Amino acid sequence: MSVSVVVGAQWGDEAKGKIVDLLAQRARYVVRYAGGSNAGHTVCTNGTTYKFHLIPAGVLHPHVTAVIADGVVMDLRAFNIEAAALREQGVDLSRLRIGLGVHLTMPYHRLLDELEEAQIEGRIGTTKRGIGPTYADKAWRIGIRVADLLERERLAQRLQRVLQRRNPTIQRVYGAKPLDANALLEEFARYAEQIRPCVCDVPHLLMQAVERGEPILMEGAQGTLLDLDYGTYPYVTSSHPVAAGACLGTGIAPNRLTEIWGVAKAYTTRVGEGPFPTELEDEVGDRIRNRGREYGTTTGRARRVGWLDLVALRYAARINGFTALAVTLLDVLSGFPTLKVCVAYRLNGKEISDFVADAPTLARCEPIYAELPGWHEEIDHCRTLSELPPNARTYLNFIEEYVGVPIRLISVGPSREQTIECL
Repeated sequence: MSVSVVVGAQWGDEAKGKIVDLLAQRARYVVRYAGGSNAGHTVCTNGTTYKFHLIPAGVLHPHVTAVIADGVVMDLRAFNIEAAALREQGVDLSRLRIGLGVHLTMPYHRLLDELEEAQIEGRIGTTKRGIGPTYADKAWRIGIRVADLLERERLAQRLQRVLQRRNPTIQRVYGAKPLDANALLEEFARYAEQIRPCVCDVPHLLMQAVERGEPILMEGAQGTLLDLDYGTYPYVTSSHPVAAGACLGTGIAPNRLTEIWGVAKAYTTRVGEGPFPTELEDEVGDRIRNRGREYGTTTGRARRVGWLDLVALRYAARINGFTALAVTLLDVLSGFPTLKVCVAYRLNGKEISDFVADAPTLARCEPIYAELPGWHEEIDHCRTLSELPPNARTYLNFIEEYVGVPIRLISVGPSREQTIECL
């Protein structure tokens, strides 16, 4: 393994949590490198379901050190709720580490996100978790980091400075009540003591692990098509979910990466606003949504559903340099007599074979489909490739050949055990 990255190959929600959990069995460190509490990973094993938002899914393995790296933005209120729920389920968090450079999502970030999304014009469809405003403060160099949290006077100064910028906007633009710096100081001073034992210099921790040759798994949030630069802007997240973002978020050099796993559903989903060429707004879409339980781990929102977009998946493979694919939720497609996959777009009367990241242009693209025979058998019991129906293997082969990346993991159900390895 050495240094591996798990990346969402679509618009997020690809069941990366399960893949991280599987690969974490051979890792020494599992590192969350970007995003915030807007992410949601679900892992099912031995009849128990675990839900993650900030804490790396690899924490379920007792030999793993779970790391929240500096590229993450962290809501400590949400973190405490998540940590308490995991501890109630018997999860040991003593090996959790949090970076000094992690930026904090503060109550005013969440408030601003909610106020902005309440506006009709320019709505993006965010999770209203304050992620965008947190990254904005980071770019404006007025953000508050874990390192600031650990020193009370330093935290007080940072709070005064940022609220001088944020409170006027809250009051004058949105007509909402300003936040009190002293109240925030008291609340977050308590959080400081709770997380202090976990805090460390993450880049040095990981650099030393790399030099010792210890296996590291880096866990992404969201998906490639939501990347701030390479996604369908402006309907994107505020960070870099792509493989290169793992280097930015952790301090591990690009030449240290040895495996890049792309995780893709056997169909396509999207949450929130933005173009979606293969979207199904009919009974077929409803059937896939219900079979796949396509409702957000973090928000509970129903996801938009469509046929697999291979044009977009090949784009993700090129952007990230995938060395392997994990195809998830293949079992959801059982029972369809015919399956469609998008192999090109029609734009302004012409056929194009490359993905269009520009949102207004992508919105005008019509999918061109290839049709493949479906299968009627349920496959959630399959544990080897040979046990899959011939048409299911044909479907996987078509994906592999079009994208140009080998499929090495196939998920046929939510639990850890419902996996086919093609390693």
